[in-house]
Amino acid sequence: MAKIELSFASSRHDGVVPLMNGTVSPEGVELVPMRSPPSETFWRQLKFGDFEISEMSISSYLMARSQGTDLIAIPVFPSRSFFQNLLWYHADSGIKAPGDVAGKRWGVPEYQQTAVLWARGILEHDFGVSQFSIDWFMERTEALSHAGATGFTPPEKIRFHRVPEDDSLASMLVNQRLDVILAFGDPKRGDVSMIDRGAQRASSEGDWSKVRPLFPDPIAEGTRYFREHGFIPVNHTYAIRGDVHQRYPWLAFNLFTAFVKAKSVAMERLAEELPTSLVWGREYLKRTRAALADDPFPYGVSANRQMLETIIDYSFEQGLTKKKLTVEEMFAPSTLDL
Repeated sequence: MAKIELSFASSRHDGVVPLMNGTVSPEGVELVPMRSPPSETFWRQLKFGDFEISEMSISSYLMARSQGTDLIAIPVFPSRSFFQNLLWYHADSGIKAPGDVAGKRWGVPEYQQTAVLWARGILEHDFGVSQFSIDWFMERTEALSHAGATGFTPPEKIRFHRVPEDDSLASMLVNQRLDVILAFGDPKRGDVSMIDRGAQRASSEGDWSKVRPLFPDPIAEGTRYFREHGFIPVNHTYAIRGDVHQRYPWLAFNLFTAFVKAKSVAMERLAEELPTSLVWGREYLKRTRAALADDPFPYGVSANRQMLETIIDYSFEQGLTKKKLTVEEMFAPSTLDL
């Protein structure tokens, strides 16, 4: 049987590189890889169905799936983080501890974004901060957001605002028009893509020394969370377009096994690929594995059930999904026992 050729959109993840560069191939499939920023990939896939296989936001996928999309995911999770560590605050806002963000102005790239979903849930369940006590400011425009593609409307009783199109989260934080923002990396640098404004409109004015991480020791906070909850929150998965899944019902299983093999290949090489500028890179890797287990990024349903049930609960609690999904409804049937 000749191999089928399928487009495959993804950003760079260590465990996925062997699939992107052809070191590993799914049985019966010739992948045509396209490296694409996640925010753009999700928007294009949710709005236009541009790709046959693509990386996908878990939060947006839950919303789309609850609304009847025929996109179908496989239980592969290439990116995880302790998303509360992405929160930054202005020192003059009166915030001294995580619980102090209650009643503040909180800026986010996108209200339904997976990182924001987790950060809200963690702040509420671990630190007692109700989502209803926050003034929410969303940066992405309706036209370019995942929200626009999934028919998002702000949940009832949420105080929701939009960041003006000629402004950004970074400039509003440094000038104290926001108290807290969620940002990947240094908010002064920000993200640059067609979806996120970030550094494109970050203000050079203002005292950046007053912009500080909400959790000054991210390793300590991540270790605390992992010890209490037993997992690292997931950000993305991979989804097959519905028409492709229907045409090739064997594809999901073959893809999953290829992702597992690719991750294994990448992990075998990880120590050798640590940047040489990280003088204690191998020691850092050793300590990471000691704190977070040998494989902190497990694939499959059974190894991730607690985490998946938690994000399903958070999505429903936060009003993003009107119907509470089950874990079994999220993934291709052939992958549920893996």
